[in-house]
Amino acid sequence: MSTLPRIGQWRSLDELRALQDKQLPHTLAQATRSPFYRARFGDTPPAFEDLEFTSKQDMRDQYPFGMLAVDKSLLATYHESSGTSGQPTPSYYTVSDWTDLAERYARKWIGISSADTFLVRTPYALMITGHLAHAAARLHGATVVPGDNRSLAMPYSRVVRVLHDLEVTLSWSMPTETLLWAAAARAAGHRPETDFPKLRALFVGGEPLSAARRARISEIWGVPVVEEYGSTETGSLAGECEHGRMHLWSDRAIFEVYNPVLKTVSPEGAGQLVVTPLYREAMPLLRYNLEDNVEVSYADCPCGWLLPSVRVLGRSAFGYPVGGGTVTQARLEDLVFELPSGYEVLFWRARADPDVLRVQIEVPEAHRAAAESALTEVIRRELGVDCLVTGVAPGTLVPNHVLTGIHDVVKPRSLFGADEDWDKALLYY
Repeated sequence: MSTLPRIGQWRSLDELRALQDKQLPHTLAQATRSPFYRARFGDTPPAFEDLEFTSKQDMRDQYPFGMLAVDKSLLATYHESSGTSGQPTPSYYTVSDWTDLAERYARKWIGISSADTFLVRTPYALMITGHLAHAAARLHGATVVPGDNRSLAMPYSRVVRVLHDLEVTLSWSMPTETLLWAAAARAAGHRPETDFPKLRALFVGGEPLSAARRARISEIWGVPVVEEYGSTETGSLAGECEHGRMHLWSDRAIFEVYNPVLKTVSPEGAGQLVVTPLYREAMPLLRYNLEDNVEVSYADCPCGWLLPSVRVLGRSAFGYPVGGGTVTQARLEDLVFELPSGYEVLFWRARADPDVLRVQIEVPEAHRAAAESALTEVIRRELGVDCLVTGVAPGTLVPNHVLTGIHDVVKPRSLFGADEDWDKALLYY
């Protein structure tokens, strides 16, 4: 692998594009070693702008190793995405690929160091997310707590204990997880804003995050919330600077914006994000359409990184019709979390019926009437739809036993005593 660029190595957008242009021929040459791309264009790729998009379906069709561009013995890890299509989307990486992956993820303005204890609370299974944070933290000498979030061995009560007793300084999770931790901490008698003094930042990704929910999470825990954007197929694609803007790692990949309506491609604007990683050995991807809805801008940022910024809309851009209006999750989430924090609303759900938006919020009885009234008023005013807001008791949407329970996780066995339940034979509980 060529020497990897570092932030600050370029002094203008022209120099940034020159870095891309210098690496692109190596990327195209590596792609010709892949059976998939060799079948598509042989040993001589067309001009970059004439390349067909690579789709998610292409990757599924090439399962498991149709896109492999190195000898299989050189692979370090194999992964599959968390998609719900029913077909596996494979991804694989060499040791050199992992150097690039870990460096990109670690580009956090808050910094990662050997003084940190880093709780990784995303899946370690076939997805890359947990392994990515783990590798980045170890690259900088941090102590990793591999919490996972798909394991019965790590219920929320244990997460709270680990956060508190191990004096965790950094964490990596989906934004919703941090609200669940807060509720679980309070259920355990802790105050999130004061009882975790070593915590200095919450790294989050994996789902759209509205500005209001982000601000509420930061207020609850009293630390910055730092966003990350990427995928199992690509690793980290963008990270946040100290001014709160998400920047695409354009020194490590070429990014394009595809408008599926106009069938046009441009370097910025609104549309679907298309990415070409520039330092990929095991599985080169040429003009891979992530199908994520984004807005990309090259406007100046005070951070001085000289990288494009991106707003990731994802499915939050999709709206449901209600009466004569349209409701999106992002906008509705903003309205919910713009309620006064004293109402203690953390969890909500909504259903877009044809004529009315039905919303439920968990809220203590003392604040229920005020919260219902305030949210009803703002939804009707801001979204222009009829709504029915219902406050429900805490524990209705997120049951208390989920926050406080401890699972009995044991190793499987086959021999039981006369008074034991042998239906548990061979199984983990």
